[in-house]
Amino acid sequence: MSNLHVVATVQAKPGSEDVVRNGFPPLVVATREEEGCVSYQIFESTVSAGTFVVVEVWKSREVLDEHMQTPHFQHWVSTFQEHLSGSPVMHTLKPISESA
Repeated sequence: MSNLHVVATVQAKPGSEDVVRNGFPPLVVATREEEGCVSYQIFESTVSAGTFVVVEVWKSREVLDEHMQTPHFQHWVSTFQEHLSGSPVMHTLKPISESA
């Protein structure tokens, strides 16, 4: 079974960019310690202010689902949800070509 690749976008409310940005590091540290996490990176868009892109690789859909129930993820959601302009948009990805 191949890894599950995920891209999620998170949009901060205007004026909340710093709050959201500064809230990510503890989430990243805790998530990278999860057994099923292969890779977890967060980027900030250079063309769309307050837009953050989470690029994730998980061993399976099951471990991604478990991640979303962890205390550190739930804490992040409950703490920063009021600073977001909407719900994060998550895309699970499937390859269309094995060679590039």
